[in-house]
Amino acid sequence: MDIKQFLDVLHVAERLKNNTRHSWTSSGRHESVAEHSWRLCLMAYFIRDEFPEADMDKVLRMCLVHDMGEAFTGDIPAFEKTSEDEQTESDCIGEWLQGLSEPYRGELKSLFEEMERQESLESRVYKALDKMEAVIQHNEADIETWLPLEYDLQMTYGKRETDRTEYTRRLKEEIDRMTQVKIQSEGKAES
Repeated sequence: MDIKQFLDVLHVAERLKNNTRHSWTSSGRHESVAEHSWRLCLMAYFIRDEFPEADMDKVLRMCLVHDMGEAFTGDIPAFEKTSEDEQTESDCIGEWLQGLSEPYRGELKSLFEEMERQESLESRVYKALDKMEAVIQHNEADIETWLPLEYDLQMTYGKRETDRTEYTRRLKEEIDRMTQVKIQSEGKAES
């Protein structure tokens, strides 16, 4: 990749440091999209032994780029995101990819298509981890940052995605247990 294009990619990616998510950190500030993606990559790295049949390098690439569209659209919380928002984000990714040289354009286009189809083990692992990273972060935030709808959402978010493999199912069960402890310890009732 030539230097100008490389720097352009980094400029777009830098927006993910500035674009914040609905999630709060344990220190009381909004989490950035880049922070979410970084920890998602760390999660994939540390579970690679649980999926020896998977191409974990591909899972890491998925985790790394999955929210690039939010460099253009910003983050929209899952409970507010519409199909129109998803299409806008997809269109932005498509336009961004057109500006990339080969082999990056083709590789990333294929990767985004695979993530969208959710047919491969790699795409299913990435998606389950993506959902669980958000729930873990939510558990780490002060419960005062939770919206009323999030008491139930915290228990249901990502259930379908995590049910696809034994390991991610067990991960979701443990995170659910932690959520229940958090709610009970804070004296909050589930809505």
